[in-house]
Amino acid sequence: MRIKQVVFLLVITVIALLISLYPLNTYITRPGHAFELSPIVEVEGGDEDDEGSLSLMTVTMMQATPALYAWAAFADGYKIVSPSRFRNPHESEAEYNVRQLQLMSESQIYAIQVAYEAAGEYFELVHEGVFVINILPAAAAEGILEPGDRIVSIDGMLYETLDQFTEHLAGLESGDTVTVEAERNGRIIEETIEVAPIPGAEERIGLGIAFTEDLGVESEPDIRFESEDIGGPSAGLMYSLEIYNQLVDEDITHGLEIAGTGTISSDGEVGRIGGIDQKVIAADKAGIEVFFAPNDKVGDLESNYSVAAETAVEIGTDMEIVPIETFTDALEYLETLQPA
Repeated sequence: MRIKQVVFLLVITVIALLISLYPLNTYITRPGHAFELSPIVEVEGGDEDDEGSLSLMTVTMMQATPALYAWAAFADGYKIVSPSRFRNPHESEAEYNVRQLQLMSESQIYAIQVAYEAAGEYFELVHEGVFVINILPAAAAEGILEPGDRIVSIDGMLYETLDQFTEHLAGLESGDTVTVEAERNGRIIEETIEVAPIPGAEERIGLGIAFTEDLGVESEPDIRFESEDIGGPSAGLMYSLEIYNQLVDEDITHGLEIAGTGTISSDGEVGRIGGIDQKVIAADKAGIEVFFAPNDKVGDLESNYSVAAETAVEIGTDMEIVPIETFTDALEYLETLQPA
């Protein structure tokens, strides 16, 4: 009898562990957190005596287990998402993470450009190479280059634009070899690669990598970011506002707790992001008073602002939801605020 009880308990324990820990090929997202930007962004000699705050918002993503999947099906604010919703074809989880960090870096560059230009301060964009986002399976560069590598030169040639890089590769024939110099984890590596037809596009010859231009910026005053654990481009708008707030003497927050979301382009346009409803929920829980939402117009899709406003009504928040299309829109709204 005792042996049967032990076996029964073991079976129940194994089942419970499987339900709680077995990873499914799907993900769960839920409202994340508000991160105040003043500890993340530091403009050298910038204004530090502001009473209010500017915060970026996050969505938390977790790999689903059977138990978490069941919980998410009924819990408020939770969503079940397939990897195909956020990953590109042939993109591994590691490559996805690399891409998100690069998108964050790019958003910071554009935020500096927009904020410094608005404040009348010096900045200059600098081409630093070609950033490798991922490598196609069975491609010429597979096993040689890695996601996150920064290609500095090919055959000793430096590139000032992405067009120059692609034009050089377009002139190669299958079987040609190239010497690639790249930066990886702070050190320079040199590899010889035989170019070949690109998997899925055999009429084209190349390395078989997905890449983007890697930009840097020179600015006066200098600026630093501490955001290693945050990825994606959705904090672009809030970065630009925080940078601008540190560059100017006045407190653009007027003592209020302000958050928001939205990508930022080099000309100050604010773009659509994912998880806007979950970010509104997180902002309300964090005590945010004003929330900026992209008033994007993408085909027949409901705008981020519309979803944010509907969510605010559903959760009964007093938080002000403000539609934003450009960086200038946000500044003009902030100028209308009265000190808290």
